[in-house]
Amino acid sequence: MAKKIPQKPKKTSSKPKKKSNQRRHLWHSFVSISLKIGIVAACLVFFWMIYLNAVVKERFEGRRFQIPARVYSEAQEIYAGAPVRQSEFIQLLNQLGYRSSASVSQEGRYVEHGNQVRVHTRGFRFWDGEESGRWLNIQFDANGIAQVTDSAGQSVLLSRLDPLYMGQVYPGVAEDRVLYRLEEMPETLVLGLLLVEDDRFFEHHGVSIRGIARALIANIISGRVSQGGSTLTQQLVKNLYLTSEKKISRKINEALMSLILEFHFSKNEILETYMNEVYVAQQGSRSIHGFGLAAQFFFATTLQDLDIHQQALLIGLIKGPSYYNPRRNPERATKRRNTVLEVWLDSGLINDAQYQAALKAPLDVADKPGQASFPAFMDGLRRQLQKDYRKDDLMAEGLSIFTTLSPVAQTTIEQQVAVGLADIERDHRLEPKFLQSAAVMTRPSTGDVLAVVGDRDARASGFNRALDAQRSIGSLMKPAVYLAAIEHGYNLSDLISDADVTVGAGDGTTWQPKNYDKTSHGNPMLIDAMANSYNQATARLGMEVGLANVFDVIDRLGIGNQVAKVPAVMLGAHGMSPMQVAQMYQTIAGNGFYTPLNFIRAVSHPEQGLIQRFDLSVKKQFEPEHIHILQRAMHEVTVTGTARSLQWRLPKNWWIAGKTGTTDDNRDAWFAGLTGDRQLVIWVGNDDNKPTPLTGSSGALPIWAKVMQVLRPIQERRTLPANIVEIDVNKAGRQVPSWCDDVRTIPFIAGNEPARGLTCHSNEPKPDTDDSTWLQKLFGRP
Repeated sequence: MAKKIPQKPKKTSSKPKKKSNQRRHLWHSFVSISLKIGIVAACLVFFWMIYLNAVVKERFEGRRFQIPARVYSEAQEIYAGAPVRQSEFIQLLNQLGYRSSASVSQEGRYVEHGNQVRVHTRGFRFWDGEESGRWLNIQFDANGIAQVTDSAGQSVLLSRLDPLYMGQVYPGVAEDRVLYRLEEMPETLVLGLLLVEDDRFFEHHGVSIRGIARALIANIISGRVSQGGSTLTQQLVKNLYLTSEKKISRKINEALMSLILEFHFSKNEILETYMNEVYVAQQGSRSIHGFGLAAQFFFATTLQDLDIHQQALLIGLIKGPSYYNPRRNPERATKRRNTVLEVWLDSGLINDAQYQAALKAPLDVADKPGQASFPAFMDGLRRQLQKDYRKDDLMAEGLSIFTTLSPVAQTTIEQQVAVGLADIERDHRLEPKFLQSAAVMTRPSTGDVLAVVGDRDARASGFNRALDAQRSIGSLMKPAVYLAAIEHGYNLSDLISDADVTVGAGDGTTWQPKNYDKTSHGNPMLIDAMANSYNQATARLGMEVGLANVFDVIDRLGIGNQVAKVPAVMLGAHGMSPMQVAQMYQTIAGNGFYTPLNFIRAVSHPEQGLIQRFDLSVKKQFEPEHIHILQRAMHEVTVTGTARSLQWRLPKNWWIAGKTGTTDDNRDAWFAGLTGDRQLVIWVGNDDNKPTPLTGSSGALPIWAKVMQVLRPIQERRTLPANIVEIDVNKAGRQVPSWCDDVRTIPFIAGNEPARGLTCHSNEPKPDTDDSTWLQKLFGRP
C-alpha cells in the first residue's frame, strides 16, 4: 500500500481580519474622540452661550450708554413785562439755531416784523417738566416784552425758549449722545431707516438668511464686497459689544448675540437703542452718536424739527460717516441723501411732491456744530458741581445741568474784550497780544453768574484768569472803608483831610500812601474823596474809623480768603480774582444782602427727574440805608469822579455805580460797576505783571462801557429806604436852601443830617433857634 505523503496544511491568511479589526478600532476611536470633542464643544458652546447671554442682558437691561452730564444755558422766559429787548431776543434766537422764515408753521422758525416777533418755540424737557413747542406772537416796546399772545390771539402768561446746549461737563469723554424715546422720533426717520438699512427688521429674529444671500450674490456679481448682510440688530450688537475687526469668530459672536438680543427684548427696544447708538460723526476726540445729537451737530436744531431732506441725510451718513461728511464732502453727501430719498419714494414713504422738494433743498448744514463753547464758565461750573457730585456720576449718569449762563451776555463780553484790548493796544502803541483780560457778569438780584471770560481768546481752555488770577485790586477796596465810616455815623458831606498821612505798621515801620497824582487836595467831602479815589484821605478815614471796623466790613462783604490785617489793604494791597471781586461787589449791588455767586439753576436725572434745585440764598450783612448811601457815593464816581467818561460813553439817563482800580506802576486796571440788574467786573493787565500805561478808567472801563452799550440793561426804578432823606448841602457840607449856588443833593439817614449854615457859603452852623426865627434874621422876613 503506497504510503501517503503527508501534505502541509494550507496557510490561511490572517491579514484581512487584522485590517478589519484595525479599521473597526480606528472607527471606534474616531467616534469616541469625536463624541468627546462634540460633548466638550457642546459644553463650551453651552457655557459660551450662557456667557454671551449674561453679557447681552447685563448691558441692555442696565446702563446701556455711558452718557456724560449735559450742560445748558439759562432758558429765556417769555412774558409781558420781561426786561428783554427785541434786538437781544433776535440775537438769542439766532444763537439757539432758530431760522428767520416766511412762516412759523414749523418749530424753530421766526418772523420779525416791526416791533413784533412771531416764533414757533421748540419743545424741551426742562428740570420742572416737559414743555411743548408753541406758536407765539411777541410785541416789544422800549422796556422789553409788552405783550405775548398765541395763534388764537389769546394772552400767554408764561412760556420759555429752549436753552442753549453748552457741551459736556467733562469733554474728554469719547462718546456723546442725546437720548430720545422711540415715540419722540419723527415717523419718517424711523420708517426711513428701516427701508434703507433693514426692510425685513420685523420679520427676522436677529439674523437674516435672505439678507446674507442677497449680499453674497451682489458681492459675487460686483467682484468686491459692495454689500453687507448684517441686520439692524447685528449692527447694534457690533456697536454695543464687539469691535469692527473682520474675523469669522467675531461674525459668529455677532450672530449668536443677535439671536440672544432678539429673544430677550422687543423689536421696539432694539430699534430705539440703535437710533440712539448709531455713529454719525466725529468732532476731535468726541464721537457723535445717535440721531438726537446728530440733529444738533449738523443742523443746530432738535430731532423733531428736522425736515425730510435733513432726515434723509442723517440716514445716509450711516453707510460712511467720514466719507459722506456734509461739511467736508458736500457733493458726496448730496448724492447719498438723494439715493435715500429715492428709496423712500419707491417705497411710498413720501410722495412725489415731497421728493421733488427734498431734492431741490440744499444740505442746510449749520456752519458750526450746534454747541457753544464757554471754557471759563464751564470751569467755574465744574468746580461747583464737584462739591455735590462724584466725577463718575457726571461722566455716566446722563444728568442735565441747567446753568445761569446768559448766551447773549457771554458772547457780547467775549467780543468786546477781544475788540477792546486790540483797540487799547493800538491807541497806546503796545505790542499786539501784550494785554490780557478777565471778566465776570452777575445778576445782583439773584447772585446768578451770567458770563465768565478768562482769556482774551474766549475759546482758550488754559489758565482761567477770572477764577484763578490773584491780582492786587487797588482802589476797588475803598468802598469797604467808606461803608465802615457810614456805619459809624459818618456822612458823605463830612470833610476829611487829604494831606500827607503816615501810619505806623506796628513793627516799627511806617506806611505813607500817596495820591495817584502825587498831590494833596485839601479837605474834600467824603463823597468827593471816594469819587476821585484819593488815597491819603481814604487812609486817614480808615484809621479814624478803626482798622478793626474796616476789616469787619471786608469780611461781611464776602471776601473768602484770608486778608492780612495791615493798613495797606485799605488801598487794595491784596490779591483777589475777578470772581472774588464780583462776590464782594455782589453784596453792595444786592443792597447789603450776601448772596453766594451761583452757576447752577437745577440738576435733573433722565429717569428720576429733578434731583437738585439751587434756590436763592441770602444773608443780611448791612443795613439797606447804609448801602444806599455807599451806592450814592459810587454813583458819584461815574458822574464827577474817575469813571466820569461814562457820562458820554453811555446814555445820561442811566443810573450807574462803580469803582475804578489801579495798582502800583499801572500793573492792573480794574472797573467794577452795576447798572440795571447787571453787575460786571473787568480786569486788564499783563500775565507777567509788567507795568502798563493804563489805569482803571483807561484800561478796564472802556470795555465795560462797550459791553453795556450793546446789552443796554433795562434801567430799574430806584427807591429810597424809608429812613433816608435827601438834603441840599454846600461845599462845606452844611445844609443850605436849594436856591443857593453850587448846591448838591446828598442822602442822609434821618436824624443824622448836617447842621444848617448861616449863609449859602457858610461853614458855620445856624443858631439853635426855630426855622422861622432863623429865616427872619437871614432874609429880613418872617
